[in-house]
This record gives sequence, C-alpha cells and structure tokens, in this order.
Amino acid sequence: MADSAFFCTLSHEGVLAVRGVDAGKFLQGQLTCNLNYLSDSQASLGARCTQKGRMQSSFRILLEGDGVLLAMASELLEPQLADLKKYAVFSKSKLTDESVAWVRFGLEHGDAALAGLGLDLPAETDSVVRSAGLIAIRVSPNRAELWVPADQADTLKAKLAATLPEGTLNQWLLGQIRAGIGQVMPTTRELFIPQMLNLQAVGGVSFKKGCYTGQEIVARMQYLGKLKRRLYRVQLDATELPEPGTPLFAPSHSSAIGEVVLAARAEEKIELLAVLQAEAAEAGDLHLGALEGPALHLLDLPYELDRDREIQR
Repeated sequence: MADSAFFCTLSHEGVLAVRGVDAGKFLQGQLTCNLNYLSDSQASLGARCTQKGRMQSSFRILLEGDGVLLAMASELLEPQLADLKKYAVFSKSKLTDESVAWVRFGLEHGDAALAGLGLDLPAETDSVVRSAGLIAIRVSPNRAELWVPADQADTLKAKLAATLPEGTLNQWLLGQIRAGIGQVMPTTRELFIPQMLNLQAVGGVSFKKGCYTGQEIVARMQYLGKLKRRLYRVQLDATELPEPGTPLFAPSHSSAIGEVVLAARAEEKIELLAVLQAEAAEAGDLHLGALEGPALHLLDLPYELDRDREIQR
C-alpha cells in the first residue's frame, strides 16, 4: 500500500512561521535541532522541549523568506505559539500561524511528477529544492513533501493528479511509520523525551549546538546511556486503529510498558510506532490497552541507533 506511487494532501498538519532578523538566534535557544545546519537546500526534523526535556512538539523545519517554517500537528500550533511568544518578547522576531498560506502534499514515488514541476529533488533525506515559489523536501527514501502557496494549490493538485493517483492520508502515515519517524501528537504532548522517539537517529537532535530549553536532560540521557524506552515499529493483531497515547502492557510488568505514537492501516493489519521499555520489547508478549488486549509483534526499523555517530551532529 505505502510502496505504491501516489500523492495526498497533508491535512493533519499546520505551519508555524518565525520571521525576522532574530528568528534564527531566538529559535537556536529553543529547539533540539541546529539551525546553523539549515540552508536553502537542507531541512531538518526537530523538537521543542520543556525544561525537563519532554517534547511539547516535533516538526519539520526549513528556511523560507526572512525566517523559518515549522510543520507540526495542527492541534499543537496554538499552544506552541502562545508559549514561544512569551520568550520572543525581547527578540526581533514575529511568530504567526501560516497554515492558510500553504498547502502541502505528500508524494510517494513521485520524483517524476516533481521533475515535471522543475523540482529535481536529490535522494538524500532532508534535501530541499525550490522553483517558482514551490518547495520540495525529501523526508525519507522515495517520499517527499511539496509545499505550495495556497493560491497555486488547485492548479498544482491538478498537475499532480495528471501523473499520480490520489491516495489517502493513511497511506502517507503508513510510509512515515515504515520510515521510523515518530511524531508528537496532542495526546502525547510532554510525554516523551526526544530519544524516546529516536529523534537523535533521524537528525532531529544536535549535541554540538550548545544550550536550548531541556538540553541538559537530553544530553545527559545521550551521554550516560540511561535510556530505557525507545521507539519501535510493531504490527497489531486488530482492526481498530489505536489512538496515540494508548498504553501498552506486558505480563512481566505490573504497569504500562509503553504508549502508541502513530498508527496506520496496512492491508489486513495495523502497523504502528510505539515507545516501549527495551526490556519488555526484547521479551516479547506485548499487548494493546490491557494485558488481555490484542497482541503486538516487533517489526524492523530502517535504521539502527548508534550513540557515537549521533553525538557527532
């Protein structure tokens, strides 16, 4: 399903803009990613944490105009704007919700369609190309986002439909799950530290950038190697799609050993990303919602955790 060529509208996310001469400097002290690594041809994943290192939001961030744009779950935009504005009062930067200014499409195996729009997108993840106001971002192998100014959206959608079948958001989320890219949702806000979502393994955390909100906790977890929970990809023996934040259980533990991060239908099964206690995951016998709930089975992720490599970012 997720391996076929298609496009869909990314209706589940909004766009937060931070603009102005101090935008980069301001956000450098707020986000896990290193804004110095961003360029016209490079985007990044990232997160914003509490002082205790818990993720308030996760996002994809890119340069645009006189600032940056962050795409995140729509329901997180308002609380993130309200909180960030408290810290931006002495900064020459302006924070706004620009969701209505952009329409974003997800493309699976859609490079030919992008090329037809003048966007020759490199294969490397986080690569960015731009043409005539359009922005394309490589989000994982064979998957790309296309950012379109809202006044061009209908025309661009028709052009995409001429070369690609229109798919569903579920198909796109299934591809995200198979790429092992977790995401903070409203029901999991402030539940995870970045390493619990393997964010450091997909370029969303920099350990060389210096201080940011929650940095001490995040760095200590990385350097001391005390992470007991991390992101896994699993298959669920059920037909009902679980919500993010649904607890997971194992007979070896008296309380929940993890939570659902993101779920999507895959043919006759359901695939999901979940944060699990490593000990329980390795033992197997995992269940959704209760000890007698539907069984979960571990699947492979497309990357491995490598602490030495991760701390070089």
